[in-house]
Amino acid sequence: MADPSFPRDDLRANIAARRDLGPEYETALTESFLNRIEATIAAQVAVEASRRLPNPKERAREDRAEGGRALGLALGSLGIAIPLTAGAGVGAGLPGIITAWTGIVLVNFAYALGRRRHR
Repeated sequence: MADPSFPRDDLRANIAARRDLGPEYETALTESFLNRIEATIAAQVAVEASRRLPNPKERAREDRAEGGRALGLALGSLGIAIPLTAGAGVGAGLPGIITAWTGIVLVNFAYALGRRRHR
């Protein structure tokens, strides 16, 4: 964090310089002081923003990993759907197939909802 005495000390030095140099330098001294204050604030905002906002490279890596998990779930769902459909069709008929596919759809829907909340 920046030195909390910076604005006060700098303002005192600015006033002393104005006394030494005279009123014709007042505008230049004031502009210089305000520029230093703005730079200090900008630096503090940048530090806070970098602390709070995700790094773009990390975000891209997370997105790729998330895409891999989504693809894995999709392929897994299709892979399990084939034997589940066959078993449900033989054992319970159409109601069994509907129940099996409803479960698969609900799992995928819950995953998609969790991803949306995570973002």
